[in-house]
Amino acid sequence: MKYYVVIPAHNEEAYLADTLNSVLRQSLQPQKVIIVNDNSTDGTETIINEFSTLSPVFVKLNTQSSEIHMPGSKVINAFKKGLDVLDDAYDFIVKLDADVILPDNYFERIAYIFTGNPKVGIAGGFIYEKDSDGSWKLNHPMNKNHVRGAFKAYSKACFKAIGGLKTAMGWDTADELLAQYNDFEIFTDDALHAKHLRPTGHSYNEKAKLLQGKAMYTMRYGFWITFIASVKMAWNAKNWKVFIDNFEGYYTARKEKESFLVSEKQGKFIRSLRWKNIKRKLF
Repeated sequence: MKYYVVIPAHNEEAYLADTLNSVLRQSLQPQKVIIVNDNSTDGTETIINEFSTLSPVFVKLNTQSSEIHMPGSKVINAFKKGLDVLDDAYDFIVKLDADVILPDNYFERIAYIFTGNPKVGIAGGFIYEKDSDGSWKLNHPMNKNHVRGAFKAYSKACFKAIGGLKTAMGWDTADELLAQYNDFEIFTDDALHAKHLRPTGHSYNEKAKLLQGKAMYTMRYGFWITFIASVKMAWNAKNWKVFIDNFEGYYTARKEKESFLVSEKQGKFIRSLRWKNIKRKLF
């Protein structure tokens, strides 16, 4: 299978070389890897230039944007700019973070998954991060059938059906909900262990704390699903301020009449799917 990779990179000199080396080692090589140098002020561009001389699959794209790292906007805007320079001659497309080390057979396994089951629209492995003892431990706070946004692979049919990625907090939940709305499946392979070199959310701006609640509003969750999801998030984080921030974000978005990410019909499907999952876990 042919695939393209887009890597948004903002000030990633500490991690980018490890990520690109792991791409170079893949048993199934990509056709193209677009590295979007998003307004970097460190040595990121130098690293991209070095890898461009090692393999013609690496392509640099310089772009300018805000210095502020807001989840769901900066990285997806950069991804879309990378996507714009690619054609449609691929079987699957990958959004990859610039601070992830992939196992050598990662994309070979992803290709095998898509080939083996055409109903799979989104596929990926699991993230491992170093704990305080220096051991690599699973970090997957979502349910097991969720693919983390750091390394999501989409079949072309699914990617086209969901209309690409949403430039908003919650994009990596909205994509999976819309994939299921369009009758695609999500597949996670627990044999694929990727190393995440920087803890999730490390560089997010303080303003980002309200965006999760806004995302729940714009995905048409409604009050009770937002309530339950926020309780779960606060419990997992062992911080009830998460619950308060979520509802402040939710009600602020409602008051300001933020645009929805999904249609009314899609929202109805999403609520039905969420309630089904909640009931399954309870009973």
